[in-house]
Amino acid sequence: MTPPRITIVIPRISIVIPVRNDAGALGRTLDWLAALPGIGRAEIIVAAAPEPDPTERVAEGRARVIRPGGSTRAELMNAGAAAALGEILFFLHADSFPPPRALALIETTLADPRAVGGAFEHLFDEPGWSLRAITWINRIRYRITHNWYGDQGIFVRAEVFLALGGYRDLRLLEDVDFSRRLKRRGRSVLIRVPLRTSGRRFLARGPWRTFFMCVWLVGRHTLGLDTERYAERWRGPANRAPGARWPEGIRQSVSRSAPGSPGRDERRGDWGARG
Repeated sequence: MTPPRITIVIPRISIVIPVRNDAGALGRTLDWLAALPGIGRAEIIVAAAPEPDPTERVAEGRARVIRPGGSTRAELMNAGAAAALGEILFFLHADSFPPPRALALIETTLADPRAVGGAFEHLFDEPGWSLRAITWINRIRYRITHNWYGDQGIFVRAEVFLALGGYRDLRLLEDVDFSRRLKRRGRSVLIRVPLRTSGRRFLARGPWRTFFMCVWLVGRHTLGLDTERYAERWRGPANRAPGARWPEGIRQSVSRSAPGSPGRDERRGDWGARG
């Protein structure tokens, strides 16, 4: 009797989603991904922080969940990439929604051997003139610099990601640092189709306050100044959705834990940021 043949399908694209206490948003993103054309030829890896949450239940049957032990985006994305089987890595935030043809657009872009990776056009999911204005300001920035934010859905050839050493062990701006190194390896391409991402962090802490904090942090990073000491205020409480405000009772202690102060609002601990 001839034994049954076992067919192993190697995914072309590995979608890596870092998650920290954000199962609700993750569920909505997984619902969206399930309907993407070509998703059957991709794999989804959710790299979750160690804090207990219902991530496994939300992702059951839809994604592979790993808990590598780290909690920063850089640690989680590197762990997800290490577990991935695909030739292409597509890093997606838990509250982001790729365009319907995202997977085909990535493959078409990387059919050019000169292209090493890239990202999508940014668009906040929520309406509002402030968020729209911030989106357009941001588009001018990254169209000039080709320095992508993570909420644009950064994609990269797996071999290039490995050669670059992955994301550096940064608690802030690991996406900007990576995209700067990526474009030195070859063409880093902007796909001019919007990837929708939640603006909840901006709405929770004030759109313009959050925007100018982002500008301030990117400026410090560009000048080689320390940004790591502001990480906790950037990320928000570990037991709440990303970007949430610190409760009133502990804002002062969080502010005191990081020396230096760019302004009165930062001392209040109200600053928001991009993820």
